[in-house]
Order: sequence, then structure tokens, then C-alpha cells
Amino acid sequence: MRIKTLMAGLCGVAVLPLAGTSTASAAAAAPTFQLPFSCGETAVGSSQSSAHTGYEIDFNRSKNDGNSDIGRTVVAAADGTVIMSEYRTADGLGNVVKIRHSDGTVTLYGHLNARSVAKNATVRQGQKIGTVGKSSAKYKLVAHLHYEQRTSSGTIVRARFNGATFGYPNQTLTSKNCGTGTPPPSSGNPYSAEQVCGAGYKPVDSASLGSQGKVVLLYSAATGQNCVTTLRRGTSGKAAMRAYLEVKGKARKTDAGSFQYYAGPVRAAAPRVCVKWGGAIGSASYDSPFEHCD
Repeated sequence: MRIKTLMAGLCGVAVLPLAGTSTASAAAAAPTFQLPFSCGETAVGSSQSSAHTGYEIDFNRSKNDGNSDIGRTVVAAADGTVIMSEYRTADGLGNVVKIRHSDGTVTLYGHLNARSVAKNATVRQGQKIGTVGKSSAKYKLVAHLHYEQRTSSGTIVRARFNGATFGYPNQTLTSKNCGTGTPPPSSGNPYSAEQVCGAGYKPVDSASLGSQGKVVLLYSAATGQNCVTTLRRGTSGKAAMRAYLEVKGKARKTDAGSFQYYAGPVRAAAPRVCVKWGGAIGSASYDSPFEHCD
């Protein structure tokens, strides 16, 4: 992927066989995997790292985004059980989450900045399991998500998203991971998060609000301010919406009401201070922990 000359040895991962998969689970219906990012988000994937041995994929928001993906939400590609959530050193994967799915297949999410689920937890498709990072005790990396789909025996196979095989070696995709395995409705919203928050703000994280829309956290390096906006998908009439931002140690700022397109922007200065953020559309809501502390 981008800046490959600086990433020699990236993701040189030995395939580890998985034991204990039952015949019954292997015979179960295969899940419809979705992109490991929130509903409606775009991701650029590449399998071209010199250290990739097969069908591993490195994901970023764009081809040349440096480390701007750090802290971006990573979600489960399908329902399953967490069989690994740990920091790995020998294989260079850093913070890793592995999920076993209904048919015994496994998805792997590597180099995470943070892990949000523990081993043996049951997770749902679209649930936040961590954030994009560049963690590795072995390699110097540029932030990205290392992603794999594996058979029950541990073989890395061609990844499939929304029923279609990934277009190796490179493909840009829009996430249909809306928590139900179904494609998101057409947005119809004329506003983007960047337009709502203003010039200089760049997205650093987001969370799906199911089919209703999403809430986005942005940051301006020029001003040191965060901004939160909740964006609606359906744009007929108005809906109860909310967006909030809380800088650790300070009072929470909230914008709530009946809106057609978005709630917010809610802005606050938070250079190198942890923030809690979230929003809601109707009964669908998201509330983060205190995070993004750098």
C-alpha cells in the first residue's frame, strides 16, 4: 500500500492454524462478511505489501493519508466469538483481535491502536472492536488496518465483502456494514461531516447509527479543536437528533433537537486531551469511552 518503501517487512505474519473447530460449526451457513468499517465509510484496500504472503489486505481511508487513520473505528465483519484479543510481539501484529464465525471461519484485525473487546466475547456484525493504529513490536509502520479472512484450519483466503470477492490487488469500497448485513439506504444528505464542521477539519473516527446514519468525530490540527456532527441518511422530514463532545475535565457540549440533515457542529479545544463523543438519531445511539488522547 502507500509508502511501501518505509514498510519493509510489514505484516510478515505466519499463518497460525486454529484448533478445535467442530464439524457442526464448519457445516453452518457461511456469514456474509462486510467491510470492517462503519456503515457508509469508504476504504482503500491493497494486498501489495512486499511482506504479504497471500490474500492479506491493508486498509486506509485514502491512498496517501499518512497516519491520519489512527483512531478510526474498526468493526466486526460478521457476527461471531472473539478467540483472541491481545498484544502480539513475535509476529509483529501488535494489538490483534480474531473472531470465529458461525461456519468456523475466522477474521483477523491487526496493528490496532486500541482493542474494545475481550477474548470469549460475543460480537455482532458492525460492532466496534477496536481502532486503526500502527502497533507493532517488530516493525515501524504507517497507520493502517491489517485484515485477513481465514478458513477454520487457518489458511488465509480471498476476502469477500457483501457477497463479492475483493478486487485484488487493490480496490476502493464503501462499507455496507450497517449492523444487519444489508446495504445502507441511499444517503440523499447534501452535507458531509467536513462541510458541517468547516475548513481544516478532518475525520478521525466515526460510528454507525444503524440504517439511520452515523456520528463523526473530526479534528483540526490548525486550531487544536475537535468537532462532532451526527449525519442522517434518510432526509424526508425531520428526526430527533443529538451530537455531543466532552473534553476530559470539562462540561459536555451537546446539540440536540429535531433536524432534517444533521446535529452539530459541536466544537471544543482538546489538544492532547482525551475526549468522549457520540450522538443519536431516534433510538439509535453511540457513546464512546474517553479516547483519542494524543
